[in-house]
Amino acid sequence: MKIYTKTGDRGQTSLIGGTRVPKHHVRIESYGTVDELNSYIGLIRDQDIDAKHKDVLKEVQDRLFTIGASLASDPEKSKMKIPDLHNADIELLEQEMDRMDSELPPLRHFILPGGSNAISFCHLARCVCRRAERLVVHLAEESFVEEKVIIYLNRLSDYLFILARKIGSEHKIAENEWIARV
Repeated sequence: MKIYTKTGDRGQTSLIGGTRVPKHHVRIESYGTVDELNSYIGLIRDQDIDAKHKDVLKEVQDRLFTIGASLASDPEKSKMKIPDLHNADIELLEQEMDRMDSELPPLRHFILPGGSNAISFCHLARCVCRRAERLVVHLAEESFVEEKVIIYLNRLSDYLFILARKIGSEHKIAENEWIARV
């Protein structure tokens, strides 16, 4: 099987279900941004971080493929069985955030991204996640989107922020606190 099909050479692509849409369609932007996010999660996993974080991030990558499949489907035409998100997927992120947050000092300032590659990749992923969330919310205004997709992306961006703080703490890297110049 060849990786190229030549069917997209004129700026159109197919959704699961066969519907052809322009490559700039908000649905394509949505799942393309989720794919970009998944690549950043891979960069975080490739860093020198705790094995527990790597395990959770692997789970996140799997869920992002699930979200991508959901977003790549035409909700009115696809008959294909698509994997779905579960409340437990969202709860895992919440539990991990609560666990990490309980081990961190209270947050008293905004945090500037940076400190190490791992921390910076967490912040990049968080920003891409927020963009994915905005695109998916936009898509949901015009087409069906499973509600758990939006909730998951919202929690994931928060998880990535706390993960950045936790990695910094584990590596004894001081947070870059933003102190407003007034």
